[in-house]
Amino acid sequence: MANPYDIVMDPEKNPLRRLRKPQRFQIMSYLSLMWTTIFCAGFGVWAFYGHLIVLHILVAFGATVTGFTFYNARRTHRDVMKRDDGTARYDDLWGAP
Repeated sequence: MANPYDIVMDPEKNPLRRLRKPQRFQIMSYLSLMWTTIFCAGFGVWAFYGHLIVLHILVAFGATVTGFTFYNARRTHRDVMKRDDGTARYDDLWGAP
């Protein structure tokens, strides 16, 4: 069974592995900032108001954004630019055959 931590945090195993390293780093940095904000806001709200529902909503929102980010990372520009007949709509971006 795969380690859940590695599936999310290891850049060689998560769905962002298809992107170049600078893009991976940037997206993972944004996701870490988002999760830090969610947990800080959630614990801050809990400390002042005691409403755990806000924390749950924030965690659910963060999980949804992370899920959509990982899902969309699976698609490449070649997936988007294909026609129904299998030919490319435009020339290859990198000039490769």
